[in-house]
Amino acid sequence: MASSEPEREHREDEEAQAGDDEDTGAQVAPIVKLEEVAVTTGEEDEDAILDLKAKLYRFDKDGSQWKERGAGTVKFLKHKETGKVRLVMRQSKTLKICANHLVISTMTVQEHSGNDKSCVWHATDFADGELKDEYFCIRFGSVENCKTFMERFQEVAESQKKNVENKDASSAAGLLEKLSVEEKKSEDKAGKEVASASEGEKETKSEGKPDADKKTEPSSSA
Repeated sequence: MASSEPEREHREDEEAQAGDDEDTGAQVAPIVKLEEVAVTTGEEDEDAILDLKAKLYRFDKDGSQWKERGAGTVKFLKHKETGKVRLVMRQSKTLKICANHLVISTMTVQEHSGNDKSCVWHATDFADGELKDEYFCIRFGSVENCKTFMERFQEVAESQKKNVENKDASSAAGLLEKLSVEEKKSEDKAGKEVASASEGEKETKSEGKPDADKKTEPSSSA
């Protein structure tokens, strides 16, 4: 019987606490009123063309080993106006950026030797707030996701190459057009100068000739 007393007292304490926690229906006004704050991610002007779960590593040159950067979501984000694409990866819990760089035409991605769920590439990354040359390795949960990532990576690099070529062609066309306009202006200016010189020459010749229509009056002394 002695052993049951503490249990009984414990149950009575729980019932008392439960009674104290009962909802009385009273409404308590908050002490501090919080204003709604608009949260921006910096991705508002971009469209996601890839979104996959993965784990990212970077190669530590000093230690000659791979170090984990974080596990989360990797995205390819295409800017709505410029058409440029960047790779962004955030850690799933903290949302801290662990990769942030443009995908340019000179980049290549390849399968990591010995692991068909991983691939590697070089990039000039800005995740830490300054540009750094990084060697990345990313690992996916399946071979299919890894292949999808690599295919999209190469597609983006090729598209950026075409964008550069188109911009170069547009720049060249604009330069040629500008040169043509300037050349035409120079020709017009030269033509005006020649015409002005011809007019001046005619006026000089006309001033040197006697006026045939002008009559000479006889001298009064004759």
